[in-house]
Amino acid sequence: MIGAITLLLVFQLIGEIFARTLALPIPGPVIGMALLFAALVARGGPSGELRNAAQGLLQHLSLLFVPAGTGVMLHFQRMSDEWLALALSLLGSTLITIAVTALTLRVLSRRRDLQSDAP
Repeated sequence: MIGAITLLLVFQLIGEIFARTLALPIPGPVIGMALLFAALVARGGPSGELRNAAQGLLQHLSLLFVPAGTGVMLHFQRMSDEWLALALSLLGSTLITIAVTALTLRVLSRRRDLQSDAP
């Protein structure tokens, strides 16, 4: 499990190095996650140890929202001043996420249907 968590942190570090070195507008952990995904696709999937470590982290994901909730309460006045922009951005991002999810599902369903029809 230590090795799997170390692997996750190494990819996050690599992403952070890329983001800072190249002055990219993308957060380092996002780049690291994309690199990890590419490595897992090239490798054929995660190992059992990595799968177990990720499952353990996902089980405690709700704990990561505590700092965000605290931040919201600390900046409540600013949020009340900018409520319209926040509401529009939340609504827009939600609609975009639903649309992208629906399009992805459609593409994957068609791909599955084509594969099942092939001899």
